Amino acid sequence: MAHPLYQTVIDTVVARIASGELLPGGMLPSETQLAAEIGVSQGTARKALMMLEHHGIVRREQGRGTFVTARTPESSLFNFFRLRERDGAIVRPELISEHVTRRAANEVESRDLHGGPDMVIEISRVRSLNGVPSAIESAVVPADLFSGIERRAPLPSALYVVYQQAYGCIVLRAEESIVAVPASREEANELDVAEATPLLKVERLAYDVLGRAIERRRSLYRTDTLAYMVTLD
Repeated sequence: MAHPLYQTVIDTVVARIASGELLPGGMLPSETQLAAEIGVSQGTARKALMMLEHHGIVRREQGRGTFVTARTPESSLFNFFRLRERDGAIVRPELISEHVTRRAANEVESRDLHGGPDMVIEISRVRSLNGVPSAIESAVVPADLFSGIERRAPLPSALYVVYQQAYGCIVLRAEESIVAVPASREEANELDVAEATPLLKVERLAYDVLGRAIERRRSLYRTDTLAYMVTLD
């Protein structure tokens, strides 16, 4: 199958964002300039920018131009953190504990993460909502892509902001599986619940704008007072 010309424009823009040539909030070349640089029609460049806007990678402002979408801590956090009040109200998580370690990758991590890494960095955290311990999270990333992230601890609540601002990895989408599991004794102690209390286990594989799998995350949530909410477009 022939590679569509608009995809060439998309790939070019994404590569420039990932390399840091185009920074969050920065202005892209105009449709005319992009078309001339890449050797496509202006209509093709326009279609590519519309698709980039649809995926939230850029925003277009009438009369001003097209800009790289800046992920603020708020927008990144609440795009991917799904625990809510039962009425849908947003709850801001607070950090209880955090451990960042560099270790050998296991078989699943080497298989799933970009580059088949031998070494990974694991970010383990317990977070509270409304003052109640509510989430145990383990985020695992390739060590070569996120060199030195352990020296940035304590990390902000929204890890994806750090991924973008410090490492040029913009998380665009994620695949999740969700099952109910009983709390182990250790998990129950961390979340202040009885052993075997039902918890929601969410396993996520997150992809950046280059289509690379850059993070495996395992989260355990107590949902006795909260709900895991997803918006389907």
